[in-house]
Amino acid sequence: MKEAMFYEKVGEKKVRCGLCRFRCLIGDGGRGICAVRENRGGTLYSLVYGKAVAEHVDPIEKKPLYHFLPGSTSYSVATVGCNFRCLHCQNYSISQSPRDRISIAGFELAPEAIVAKALATGCRSISYTYTEPTIFYEYAYDTAVLAHAAGLKNVFVTNGYITPEALAHIRPYLDAANIDLKGFSEKFYQEVVHAMLHEVLDSIVEYKRQGVWVELTTLIIPGWNDADDELQGIARFIAEKAGVETPWHVTQFYPTYKLTDRPATPVSTLRRARQIGLAAGLRYVYEGNVPGEGGENTWCPSCGNLLIQRFGFSIGENRIREGKCPGCGVVVDGVDM
Repeated sequence: MKEAMFYEKVGEKKVRCGLCRFRCLIGDGGRGICAVRENRGGTLYSLVYGKAVAEHVDPIEKKPLYHFLPGSTSYSVATVGCNFRCLHCQNYSISQSPRDRISIAGFELAPEAIVAKALATGCRSISYTYTEPTIFYEYAYDTAVLAHAAGLKNVFVTNGYITPEALAHIRPYLDAANIDLKGFSEKFYQEVVHAMLHEVLDSIVEYKRQGVWVELTTLIIPGWNDADDELQGIARFIAEKAGVETPWHVTQFYPTYKLTDRPATPVSTLRRARQIGLAAGLRYVYEGNVPGEGGENTWCPSCGNLLIQRFGFSIGENRIREGKCPGCGVVVDGVDM
């Protein structure tokens, strides 16, 4: 265990956690919504520090990040736990397990070991992913500081519920984030995700304000968040609040966990979503989970030339030269493009 960051004592051995936007009030012996931060006698502890449940070398495109070190690999780590309870979570066996078990699963993996492994495997970044990195913030923070000193980039794959003060603290070491914008109605967030949409929208704006490279992902679920008005709302929000340079990944849903009554998303729905995004002025909109359909490629927003050809998480060809389109010379938005 490690004493948590971002909490305050509020009397009678209660504490207020300030790490995510739920800002849980936790009594003595209790845990926060994430189920991995516990109050013991008026001191809040992280139960997952140094206790990884997964580690892999992934293509950065798997995060998905298409405009951040394209073609590179990222050392990816996670602990158990999450502050959301998404009915369609694809990693529910690790994200939700602390709610159902007394013990905290995982194996010892120190921050120094993560950085050493990332360097040894030729990765250019470390991604805090698979579950929600905010809930293992102390672990991610200490790793990110060491990674930054070693010349590695740091990436959050996140639901976007971190508080502004916690984001500001890690910002000097955090280079990019893929944030799930799971829908565009409070009803969807309350019933499917068990969170609040407006907090996620505010968080996305805060990530951009603090200068983190951001890409957004929406898993499109038939009958839940695939209506034109909802997709148009997301596209307008991105264009007006996040910026037209912000890539939007519209991704195919597959039935899983507690949401098995809906079919997989038709490719035609992803195409419709992509056209809605482009019509709203977004420069880069991608179709995810449908390799070979063509929606994974990067096209020049100015002249329309093919810039990066992809199949799944693999890059077939990258025609970008010195961060610019070789055809018209326009700068391609991103990091080390």
